[in-house]
Amino acid sequence: MSEPIVQFKGISKRFPGVQALWDVSFDVARSCCHALCGENGAGKSTLGRILAGIFAPDQGELVVDGKRVQFANPRDAMAAGIGIVHQELAFCENLTVAENLCLGQLPARATFVSRREMFRRATEYLGAIHARIDPSRRVGELAVSQQQLVQIASAVSHGARILIFDEPTSSLSQLEAEHLFELIRRLQAQGVTAIYVSHRLEEIYRLCDTITVLRDGRHVGTQPVKDLDQGALVQMMIGRALEAYFPSYLQTEPGEELLRVENLSSPGKFDGISFSLRAGEVLGFAGLVGAGRTEIAEALFGLDPLATGSVYVNGRSMPLRCPSTVLRHGVGMVPEDRKRHGLVLMMNGRENMSLPILEGLARWTWVNSAAERRVAQTWFDRLRVKAPSTETVAAGLSGGNQQKLVLGKWLAANSRVLIVDEPTRGVDVGAKAEIHGLIDELARKGNAVLLISSELPEVINLSTRILVLRAGRIVGSVARAEAAQSTLIRLMAGIPAQE
Repeated sequence: MSEPIVQFKGISKRFPGVQALWDVSFDVARSCCHALCGENGAGKSTLGRILAGIFAPDQGELVVDGKRVQFANPRDAMAAGIGIVHQELAFCENLTVAENLCLGQLPARATFVSRREMFRRATEYLGAIHARIDPSRRVGELAVSQQQLVQIASAVSHGARILIFDEPTSSLSQLEAEHLFELIRRLQAQGVTAIYVSHRLEEIYRLCDTITVLRDGRHVGTQPVKDLDQGALVQMMIGRALEAYFPSYLQTEPGEELLRVENLSSPGKFDGISFSLRAGEVLGFAGLVGAGRTEIAEALFGLDPLATGSVYVNGRSMPLRCPSTVLRHGVGMVPEDRKRHGLVLMMNGRENMSLPILEGLARWTWVNSAAERRVAQTWFDRLRVKAPSTETVAAGLSGGNQQKLVLGKWLAANSRVLIVDEPTRGVDVGAKAEIHGLIDELARKGNAVLLISSELPEVINLSTRILVLRAGRIVGSVARAEAAQSTLIRLMAGIPAQE
């Protein structure tokens, strides 16, 4: 058996208030696709960043190609042939693709940058991974999937033999993800080793040869994919078996109408959207990327000044002027991008949790700090947020715990109608089950939930009925009993039903 390309030996890492990794040891074989699995906060991303030179381990050693290495920074790691594709892409968005690809090694003649050589190099780097992207375009104008290709091109151009992919499909459509999978296979065929961090088990079983599981910062095991079924993998990740979840709210009859939407439209986004939602219902929205799902949610929350139509909450007309007006009508929204739109990352958990209800906690413009702390602690406990305290900065929490914060602030605001857009994107299987249970509990208690998700099994399992959108219009309404992935995909893509 050939020598492994990477060996982690007794790696430990501590951050303020938390031990991220404890004595982690395992090997990564050459030219394989090696999965890192575990719940949010298990230490997967930390381990990847140590290998990429972003963090230095407190204890232990890294061995790459049989040699012990120490990286002071990512440039050292890149020089050793290690690159990373981050979940949160980081570019100079105001610069062109070519300028981003050549940063740090700009080709120059005398004291002037040779733009011709820069664009030649960028074209060569993009061509190496078969990426059809104009190097003269600004990075900020590119889709997320294209930005990801630029990041991969940058790593490959520097001679990366080991590529770490950290949740690479969390912001991609199914089609974009398929292109990424093809690229990973091509890179493997060229001898590149991939370390793949993901919560999506179907991707892991499709792409990877070996799985390493971390739990609470400790190494649980490393096994070939063929020797580990999904049930056993989940049990290794969360320390218990995870039963199939069936919503209990379906055992009760829906109540009164809480939300009615009539002819909601916005130029260039969606047109003629009408539906109703009753207490104790979960209404699913299904559609391809660009179908208008998120845009409709934003309009309902008062974020689209061009939106027209009529919206009624509890029988009362609700103007779509601004989010504060919508909030006073008892409507909350968990946005698609929790880091940009759901949280103030540099605030702590208590401050984020109380944002929608500050008026209710204030007297004479002064916030009642004791009441604020009680509210935050109540929802931290009920949602089982894993954090040292409510004073922990939101940016320091794992993705699943950040999502619980976003959900918690709207629950604290007593929202009768809750719009949840991609509620389990980028969270682990354990947190996903908890969030599904929370949505079920809300419906069981008489709330109305509008659920938007790109994961069709999630929409099918949780929803009372499903509205399918295509090109900004509702093209079908499917009852739970008739919902199947094939039916929804045909409606979403506009494919005629088979005779």
